[in-house]
Amino acid sequence: MTKKIISILMIFVLSLSLIACGDNKDSKSQTIKIAHKNYTEQRITGQLLAIYLESKGYKTEVKELAGTMLCYNALKNGNVDIYPEFTGSAYTAVFKQIKMLGQQETYDYVKTNCEKEHGITWLTPLGWNNTYVLSVRKDTVDKYNLKTISDLEKVSKELIVGGNVEFLDRTDGLKGLKTVYTNLGFKKEVAMDQGLTYSALKNGQIDVNSSFSTDGRIAKFGFINLEDDKEFFPPYFVTPILRLDYAKENPEIVKALKELGNKWSNDELQKYNLMVDEGENPKAVATKMLKEKNLIK
Repeated sequence: MTKKIISILMIFVLSLSLIACGDNKDSKSQTIKIAHKNYTEQRITGQLLAIYLESKGYKTEVKELAGTMLCYNALKNGNVDIYPEFTGSAYTAVFKQIKMLGQQETYDYVKTNCEKEHGITWLTPLGWNNTYVLSVRKDTVDKYNLKTISDLEKVSKELIVGGNVEFLDRTDGLKGLKTVYTNLGFKKEVAMDQGLTYSALKNGQIDVNSSFSTDGRIAKFGFINLEDDKEFFPPYFVTPILRLDYAKENPEIVKALKELGNKWSNDELQKYNLMVDEGENPKAVATKMLKEKNLIK
């Protein structure tokens, strides 16, 4: 009888051990689901996170979604585990804030409120600030004597502005910009894929482009960025974000992602983005980024 009881107890203990092993989400047998948005820089960044985690022995699956809210809700609902988000995008698109804050204040706001309201945490920003800028051709600058967005207000009714759907509709984009620069009103607003806007500006299909400050085509095509003299656009520091419960269950994944913090500058991202825009594979460019910082071999 005693032997039978001991045998039962041993089986019970073994079963508990197996269950514990099966529930250990920090195991490298799990597949980490990473999402990114649907344009060049996000494609590179999604691959950057995946390649680095794979170098640590994890399996990853990278999927492309569309804009901010689709990615954010997919993370919140548990459909993905990690994605790179911008501080300014969360501040304005998720929390609908329009009051300008500094770099650290914006980060603190989104981290605190994402954790409190949605159970999502922010890690260390990767280094670059991909904020919006309004770009114009040199001939437009010369014709209208433009230097600032305030200068643009005076002549905007003669000009066509282009940008992606999010920029035209979001409070950190054109909609919010008009509440600060109240005389800003364009002849036409054209929504298009962000990747097409630069060539549209170059070819004269639009006169003003909502550019990303880290886009290499600004320098390549000789565009001029108008000064945001009323300091409307918030900081956009890209940061890995993940659910709090996932972060607590996977401290080694969190540790690995934090190792990528503050590694890249705006100028470096302009270079890498241009590589992809001119035909290189985002995964190959992300690999190059990591190798150049000696983060992988």
